Amino acid sequence: MENLKEIVAPFYTQCLTVNANTNVAEKMGQILADSFQSKGAVDIKSKEQLIGQIQFFWKLIPDLKWEIQEMIQEGKQVVVRSLASGTPNGNFMGAQTDGTKSFKTMTIDIHTVENGQLVGVHHLEDWGTAIKQLSA
Repeated sequence: MENLKEIVAPFYTQCLTVNANTNVAEKMGQILADSFQSKGAVDIKSKEQLIGQIQFFWKLIPDLKWEIQEMIQEGKQVVVRSLASGTPNGNFMGAQTDGTKSFKTMTIDIHTVENGQLVGVHHLEDWGTAIKQLSA
């Protein structure tokens, strides 16, 4: 069976994690299929919308880091549990931040991989915990 974890891991290390040596739009353009969909609890983002959101996050949270804690592959899906952390400076999900407080929160994603690219992800981030840490 093909190791799909090797296809998914760069999404975290080179796209979600700020990296001065990466053109995030270009890298995401390679990793994500043109028909890619990011599905949250109530919203669906296209490939282009997700690229724009991540570019915005890179500016808002210049030290944004997503650390993979666990990866499980089943068929054409890869489940990733990760820790997201960073120090936002600006309006972060309704909370005004000034770059002096950081957050660390858990995320869980279920990626679907086809033909060497991510075609979709169902994701859940614990942003409530991040807001509490930033507001404390």
